[in-house]
Amino acid sequence: MMKDVSPLGRRAALVIATLAAAGFAALFLRSGSGQTPASSPATNAHPAEAIVELTGSQLKALKVEPIVRYQFPAEREALGAIDYDEDLAVQVFSSYPGKILSALANLGDDVQKGQALFTIDSPDLIQAESLLISAAATLELTSQELSRARDLRGINGVSERELEQATSDQHTAEGALKAAREVVRLFGKTETQIDQILTARKIDPALVVASPVSGRVTARNAQPGLFVQPGNTPAPYSVADLSTKWMVANVTESDSLLVRLGQPIRAAVSAVPGRVFAGRISALGTAVDPNTHRVMARCELKDPNNDLRPGMLATFIIQVRDPVDAVAIPTTGVVRNGDGTMAAWVTGDHHRFTQRIIKLGLERDGRYEVLEGLRLGEIAVTDGAVFLSNLLEAPPAD
Repeated sequence: MMKDVSPLGRRAALVIATLAAAGFAALFLRSGSGQTPASSPATNAHPAEAIVELTGSQLKALKVEPIVRYQFPAEREALGAIDYDEDLAVQVFSSYPGKILSALANLGDDVQKGQALFTIDSPDLIQAESLLISAAATLELTSQELSRARDLRGINGVSERELEQATSDQHTAEGALKAAREVVRLFGKTETQIDQILTARKIDPALVVASPVSGRVTARNAQPGLFVQPGNTPAPYSVADLSTKWMVANVTESDSLLVRLGQPIRAAVSAVPGRVFAGRISALGTAVDPNTHRVMARCELKDPNNDLRPGMLATFIIQVRDPVDAVAIPTTGVVRNGDGTMAAWVTGDHHRFTQRIIKLGLERDGRYEVLEGLRLGEIAVTDGAVFLSNLLEAPPAD
């Protein structure tokens, strides 16, 4: 017959059973699937202090270099177009209405200032030349009367009053002739041509319209027989000096306060590959366009070979301040973390790599300006930072 177990005996049995269960559980966890647990290649206690250790084969996926300094230009980019220099491009109108008699220049011709472009049959010129011939005849008549009065003064008793009147008439006729000559000269007639009109007593109805500037004919709408009015478009001719062009950029509203007169610019035109055109900002818009939210910035460029054509699209690089010399890292050495921070990887032994949170500034030629987080001379991953971040997030299995 079984005897009752004492309370002390029961407590001892319970302790032994508990220890046995704990030992069995530990043995089960250690054995797992029959493998000994390997140490993880990454420790992720804090993202800024994460560490990854690489094997020799994994190091081949990286490029490691010392951190150096780089000069970052402080620049802004804007889009724009080529245009004529409006100070050197003119539309040539006749100052008086009339019918075009002849067109003397063709599209693309190079012309000089004062060179005739076209002629018109002008009624106003005909009237002015008629007054000129009449004034010359009147002067000739009054001169003869004055000469006769002087000759007869002491012979037939020509009065002093009659002599004074003849003298006054002659002076008046001289003034009228000078005024008539000036009017005809305003129509573009030279002094030699005016003298020829007076000598031949013949009206020349052809009003010559000359180019006001030296340049190239960029448009021609003049046709013989066409009646033209001053200021009525299209102009018979357009002439522009093509040695200088305007480059008109449209600067974004966010960059507009950085742009100033005199700042250097570089412009690239897709139609002229490999060429960089340099200039300085010579004019700025005073208001933001409400439709595009951009501000006009204009510069003048020398173009002696006429390589640029108005209307060509151009990309402008505007230097808004002096270059910045700063610590830099290639863009391939930077990774954006899930929380939006930017990170780089540094090492002291080319085997153990530590993630470093950094603050970036300017970007240029595949490099970032590093404002915080890296020091000059530190050894960092300059290519393959994404590989390390991937290992940090999902370390490979053995």
